[in-house]
Order: sequence, then structure tokens, then C-alpha cells
Amino acid sequence: MSEPLVLRVSQLRTEFNQHGQALPAVRDVSFELQRGKILGLVGESGSGKSVTGFSLMGLIDPPGKVVSGHIELSGNRIDNLSPREWRRIQGKRMSMIFQDPMMTLNPVLRVETQMVESVRAHERVSRQHARQRSVEMLARMGIPSPEHRIREYPHQLSGGMRQRVAIAIAMLHSPELIIADEPTTALDVTIQSQILAEVQQRVRADGTSLIWITHDLSVVAGLADELAVMYAGQIVEMGSVDQVLTTPAHPYTQGLIRSLPANNPPGEPLYQIPGMMPSLTRVPTGCAFRDRCPIAQARCATQPPLINVQTGGQARCHFPLQEVTHA
Repeated sequence: MSEPLVLRVSQLRTEFNQHGQALPAVRDVSFELQRGKILGLVGESGSGKSVTGFSLMGLIDPPGKVVSGHIELSGNRIDNLSPREWRRIQGKRMSMIFQDPMMTLNPVLRVETQMVESVRAHERVSRQHARQRSVEMLARMGIPSPEHRIREYPHQLSGGMRQRVAIAIAMLHSPELIIADEPTTALDVTIQSQILAEVQQRVRADGTSLIWITHDLSVVAGLADELAVMYAGQIVEMGSVDQVLTTPAHPYTQGLIRSLPANNPPGEPLYQIPGMMPSLTRVPTGCAFRDRCPIAQARCATQPPLINVQTGGQARCHFPLQEVTHA
């Protein structure tokens, strides 16, 4: 039997108002995530990945606004909550890990103060109980001497240690959903791989669902169960990690995979997808990728739907699974 759904997103649209013009940062985004599963959300900078994460967390501030769509957490709609109701679930039922841990950590407070208050903000427990839970979570996240580290200030910790603390805070309540916005991008490869392994282990053990936002396909290849590729605010391909990485259906996904250094022929220049991501003020009609796509045809001037493809995934393309020959 399949695990129960933790998250269902239906036709999510988020816009930013600029000089009276509504700019669509996220358009018609729909997906589901089961309990204990990890979804990798990938794409170039400006593709709408982070805005999607902030929208799901209720963290879009003016001039941005979620203008349409439904978000359900464990069967309950949350997109229409009041600010007070949002605060009740943020940090307890769903948490976010940011790229910069200092967006989570207060530089003038000890780690102990921040973790204890995070526990007591949602639960009526003693300070001693909250502290013990915090120490245990730091230990689970691979922090040595947690009894000592918890008494330190953030500036006394290394970058990797600060990120571990931020992740530990996000996991304190064993939330149903965690959204991680490129939290290991600024770390060296060794520390990155350690944190990825620790996060994966904790998610599996707690049954927490995780959305890992990144521009790095190699990161999600060994971490995620499902993969969603975003371009110009839309999901253009979705499926299992193996399906998407082995038989990519969308020309954009094919280009991303070919641009990985490991897939580049020795001695050849590194492949790049021609052109640039379109500005929100000039998103073309029809397929947003058509100006950069080597197989674009007249039909691509109309908006392609997200359709099922033979490999078992989905792609937003009029000509899915057509192998692209790159110059």
C-alpha cells in the first residue's frame, strides 16, 4: 500500500506586483508528496523554485501574493489560513531550512535559547525537557559534544555546524513536511555530503516528507525519490529520479543533464543551454522554453499541458521524449 499524502498542491499561482503589473513567478504548479518521501525541485536561478517553497510555507510578503490554487497539508487546506493560524503550523507541522542558516539563527542568542524557545513556542513543556530534546536533536544531526555546542553563540560555530543547528531546529517537532531551500550550496563538498546523509536518515526515521530545492542535479540524484524540474515558473517535467535522469522527456531537462561536467566528453567545452531564462516581464506565449529549444516548431507557440509520457512521468511539451541533438 502507498503511504498517505502529506502534501497536495493544485494549480498554484504566485504573482509579484511591479508598477501595477502582475508578474507571475509561479504558474499552474501542481504535485503531490507522500509521507516519508523526498521531492527534488530543480531548475536554473529564477525558475520559481524558491518562490514555490515560500508560497507553500505562507511566507510570501507584499508585493508578492498567492493569487490562486489550493495547498493541502494532510488533507486540510492551508492556503486560506489567517496569519495567526499560519503561525500555529509554521515550525511545528511544517518547517523550512534556508540557504543561509543565519536566516534561522539569531546572532545575539545562544543556540540553547533559540532551540528551547522553538520547542516551547508550540508545546507546554518544561525548559529542562525542551533543553534535553534540543541536545538529543543536535546529537542526531552529527554535532559533536552537543552539551557544549548548545551553550555557544552562532558566530562560534563553523558554517557547516550552523547549518546543522538550523536543520536540527527544523526537525525539533518531527514536522510532517520540511522545505529545504538549497541549504548546502555554500558548504564544501565533504560537509555537504555528510549533511545530506544525515538529513536523509532523519527524514526516513521520522517519516517526514521533504522538498529539497536546488539547482544541482547531482545532489538530488542520490537524495530524492521524485524529481520536479521547473522553468519560468512552471513544472516542465516530473517523475521518479530514475525516470527523469535516465530518460528525460523535456528538451530543457535533457539540456540540464547534458550540462553536467560528468556527462561532458573529455577535452570538449562544457555544454551550455543557449540563451537565458526569460524575464518575468517578457515570458513568451506558449511554451516558455521555445526560444531556447532546438526542436521548437510552430505548435510550440501554444501552451503545452503537463501530460503523461511513456516512461511513467509527466512532461510539459508538445514533443516529449524526442531526443535532442545538441550542436
